[in-house]
Amino acid sequence: MRAGLAPFAVYVAAAVCEIGGCYAWWCWRREGGGAWLLLPGMASLALFGWLLTLVDSQTAGRTFAAYGGIYIVGAIAWLRVVEGRPVTPRDLAGVALCLAGAAVILSAGRGR
Repeated sequence: MRAGLAPFAVYVAAAVCEIGGCYAWWCWRREGGGAWLLLPGMASLALFGWLLTLVDSQTAGRTFAAYGGIYIVGAIAWLRVVEGRPVTPRDLAGVALCLAGAAVILSAGRGR
């Protein structure tokens, strides 16, 4: 792993950047936010892409799959914390399924 960061920390930071960057675009396009939101949104999305390159992995696909599980957790947390919406049992079940799927995909990279 480059830069001495744990993969989980990189994934969490990447999720915050991706969700934040996409949310900036959402606010601009869907909620009438100012165009000024686009520049920090684009910067956040660029930082997201760079962060994923810090994960020490043999394949981009498995890196992205593992990140996908963390992204989904982050998106549901964003729903609750930033948007103030309730999290449903189905949301939590979906999160559990996605994390299980990410774990299965990661185990494939270990030669099993």
